[in-house]
Amino acid sequence: MERLKIALAGKPNSGKSSLFNQLTGLKQKTGNFPGVTVDKKTGTTRLDENTMAEIIDLPGIYSLYPRSLDEKIVAEIFSDRRNNYFPNKVVLVADATNLQSSLLLLTQLIDLRLPVVLVLNMVDLAAKSGQSIDVIKLSINLDLPVVLVNARTGQGIEKLKKILIGHIPVSKQKIYPIDKEILPAVEGVRHHFKLESSYEAYQYLQQVENLTFLDKNDKVFIGKLANEHEFFPGKYQGAETIIRYQYIQDLLSKIVLKTADTEWKRLSYRIDKVLTHKVWGYLIFFGVLFLIFQAIFAWAQAPMDFIDSTFANLSNLLKDVFPRGPFFDLITQGIIPGIGGILIFVPQIAILFAFIAVLEETGYMSRVVFLMDKIMRKFGMSGKSVVPLISGWACAIPAIMATRTIENWKDRLITIFVTPLMSCSARLPVFAILVALIIPDDKLFGFFNYQGLVLMGLYALGFSAAIISAVVMKWIVKSNERSYLIMELPTYRMPKWSNVGHTIVSKTKTFVFEAGKIILAVSIVLWVLASYGPEKQMSQAETVIDKQIQNHLAAPDERENLLMAYRLEHSYAGIIGKAIEPAIAPLGYDWKIGIALITSFAAREVFVGTMATIYSVGNTEDQTTIKSRLKAEINPDTGGPRFTTATGLSLLVFYTFAMQCMSTLAVVKRETNGWKWPMIQLVYMTALAYFSALIVYQLFS
Repeated sequence: MERLKIALAGKPNSGKSSLFNQLTGLKQKTGNFPGVTVDKKTGTTRLDENTMAEIIDLPGIYSLYPRSLDEKIVAEIFSDRRNNYFPNKVVLVADATNLQSSLLLLTQLIDLRLPVVLVLNMVDLAAKSGQSIDVIKLSINLDLPVVLVNARTGQGIEKLKKILIGHIPVSKQKIYPIDKEILPAVEGVRHHFKLESSYEAYQYLQQVENLTFLDKNDKVFIGKLANEHEFFPGKYQGAETIIRYQYIQDLLSKIVLKTADTEWKRLSYRIDKVLTHKVWGYLIFFGVLFLIFQAIFAWAQAPMDFIDSTFANLSNLLKDVFPRGPFFDLITQGIIPGIGGILIFVPQIAILFAFIAVLEETGYMSRVVFLMDKIMRKFGMSGKSVVPLISGWACAIPAIMATRTIENWKDRLITIFVTPLMSCSARLPVFAILVALIIPDDKLFGFFNYQGLVLMGLYALGFSAAIISAVVMKWIVKSNERSYLIMELPTYRMPKWSNVGHTIVSKTKTFVFEAGKIILAVSIVLWVLASYGPEKQMSQAETVIDKQIQNHLAAPDERENLLMAYRLEHSYAGIIGKAIEPAIAPLGYDWKIGIALITSFAAREVFVGTMATIYSVGNTEDQTTIKSRLKAEINPDTGGPRFTTATGLSLLVFYTFAMQCMSTLAVVKRETNGWKWPMIQLVYMTALAYFSALIVYQLFS
């Protein structure tokens, strides 16, 4: 069977992701390009019975001259035919309603002598606008296949597949003629590296520092040639861009039969007057956030309760079926509660990502970025910082990677530093269980859920901390550079529900399988640490408890539970928890919570799995739900519940501010090229979390 590698390229908001989803369905996987933390999406599709294709969805880019690392990756892939991701064929996805901005990259790919198919996407909007294009003449002039596609509905997909199966000849067009005075240098590079085209050699000269696949000797050779012929990187770039746009303008004058009528965007303009208004815009945005946080509790409660009780019942069932022994105890007290601690939060995470996907699909998220730009600049960040900060509500790791689109070093560093303060989805399980424990499930004015209000307050608290920290960083980090927000606002559209579904499934799968692996592994290790301890202390358990019963310090019917509680306290986990208890006692935490604090440094969401495991160990009567076990825990010093309002609020504030994510630290280290900033970040956020939690506990206790 023939296997092809096909790259999807195009500017941002051209519909590449929708086309990628149409081609690959659920046969997708995400990861990073080798050696760099830049997100890539790949998927497979069967073009016909004899042809399979790997589809690579490249980051959005306007031209081969990059300003951010995402764009550098794309430029490098197209310039290096030995790259593992160098495609057999390229699909250039263009916005049919705005061809001019989409064709610059196409002209460069043509000059690189790559086999390209031009896909005109959003043909429904182009028709709605009244625009008419002579597609046949466009194909003849460019000397390459052109396909009309509506990636949202699937229109034109089968025709595209048929074209991709066949031979796609390289266009004979030559858009940018190399200047005569630098032609010797270009040809010298071309012959030395045995390149397909002069323009490819020209790119080597223009971007010698950006092309990481070139070794030191290669760069020395190119530099020597450039000096001999007085070729300086960037010297001819402006002239090249002018020539390309002249070609595009001439092309459009030939193939556009009727230009778009501005009336078709009138509705979008009217909506923008409200949604980007300096007063109403902010009120609507915060109203949307309020709706999201209300829904996370109101809609997710029933499925969460079902999952929680299902795993509790499963533990009870298996406990009755399995014989007693360490292996079976591990299953019922370690693995089953660990899996339950993962899956219980799938409904809430799915709802969160569903809302984010809808906001992106409709075009509203771009308006939020535009709206918040004015505010961000006052706090030492640019409008481009808004995208990473909003992404931080999902996960800090890709959010920090997204800062690579920020050219200004100071703006980028401040954004990296404060992004982990945005409450990510990993904090959501912690927030959800603690809020449900201490906040009544009542409604304000019979409509607004108190738990949803508190959850929104926690997200607002994290955002406020990020903004205040950014102001402080603004005064610490000095830079004279200035940056500007330049972006296209897409037309408002109804969300494509299949795209929303893809987002929910892929993000939920990432949580279950990536975070889930950590949670489950930690749950198993914790069960071992909580079930075993120094032989001397563990062997004394029965003697100590029997003596308490004989001295009437405990009731005989409590013997089994007291025995298990004693063993837990004197286990290896108990010893670790007891060691840090003096440091965390002022925050209202005991040694069991201390164990959860330590383990959650692997990932914040591990807190819930840890608590589920710790409170399962020793529960011989009934594997009740996680929430019930935590609610029933008694504080031996007061005789009241362990998780009081003061303790719960203290924990909520601690997890709002604490870094507690090794992966985030690793990414910050890579992005800042050293341990200085991640260590400052870790110390600062831990201190902020500790002292804030201390103040909250002392105020409410």
